[in-house]
Amino acid sequence: MSPEKILIVDIDSRSTSLLRQVLSSAGFEVISANKPERAVQLVTEEIPVLVITETRLDGTLDGFGLLHDIRELSNIPLIMLSERPTTDDELRALENGADDYIAKPFDSRILVARVKSILRRSKNAPAAPEIIQCGSLTINQVSRQVSVDEVPVYLTETEYNLLLELAKHPDQVMLHEQLLREVWGPEYRHELDYLRSYVHILRKKLEKTPSQPALIVSLSGIGYKLVSTPPTKPKGK
Repeated sequence: MSPEKILIVDIDSRSTSLLRQVLSSAGFEVISANKPERAVQLVTEEIPVLVITETRLDGTLDGFGLLHDIRELSNIPLIMLSERPTTDDELRALENGADDYIAKPFDSRILVARVKSILRRSKNAPAAPEIIQCGSLTINQVSRQVSVDEVPVYLTETEYNLLLELAKHPDQVMLHEQLLREVWGPEYRHELDYLRSYVHILRKKLEKTPSQPALIVSLSGIGYKLVSTPPTKPKGK
């Protein structure tokens, strides 16, 4: 079996060489591009299992523009790296479909662990063909499609997996660590800010009034729960 292929997009040749060495040692085949336009070509031509890109790139696109263009083509998992990380950039990356945002310099062991965790999630198929209904929210596990009031809502793979984990336990409080472990993996179990960012994104996409959430409710310091709406009972004769 040929090794899984990862695409690295970075203008810094030293950073690319380091990533190549780290990922090759972990058993991956590595391809690279230093231009975002070339990266988009490689996504369609080489079909990598994951993309790792810097936020700063040369060419007509930066890392965020590349993320947008790749999401127009594919739901391939994507990790963004940044030498100058900010909370705003992290939130922007996650809101626009990145699966992770990692600051440089990074621990190579953590990077490999996160890559493997994302790939495990991307391979997990639904346990059984079924539709989950929570009020106006519909989740089709077969097509992995989500809609609200029958209007389709685009979710990234990570957003979908988080919503599905909540939907599998309607009206049940899911602990912060439990959600982080189940959706992202055990190495993420203390990344509470990370979880909050994704819940914030889901609320913006699914709630009628995101500032007053009625679907995804938080219990301060404990966790989150997805509130189901019971079906309307028919009136008696």
